[in-house]
Amino acid sequence: QVQLVESGGGLVQAGGSLTLSCAVSGSLFSFNAMGWYRQAPGKQRELVATITSGSITNYADSVKGRFTISRDYAKTTVYLQMNSLKDEDTAVYYCHAQRVRANYWGQGTQVTVSS
Repeated sequence: QVQLVESGGGLVQAGGSLTLSCAVSGSLFSFNAMGWYRQAPGKQRELVATITSGSITNYADSVKGRFTISRDYAKTTVYLQMNSLKDEDTAVYYCHAQRVRANYWGQGTQVTVSS
């Protein structure tokens, strides 16, 4: 059973930075894509950033230039570096892993940005 465990969330002032980590139980090579999604109170879950097995990255327009997704195959961990954080980045952030016939989600980590 694949497990995704996020960490690194917390409270940060606007303009600050945080790095989220997603520890994966299994080789990252077994997934077609990895990504980060977020869900703010009263809103639907939305894509933040993804990275494919071919290293193609995709970002939501709202985070382009501020967030960076990366991965470490040896540590089986996916990261989300978040800079220049804004109030509207406040949400629960979820790690996602995709295979051909399955999707996996972490439990989420809260990010709160205060102004």
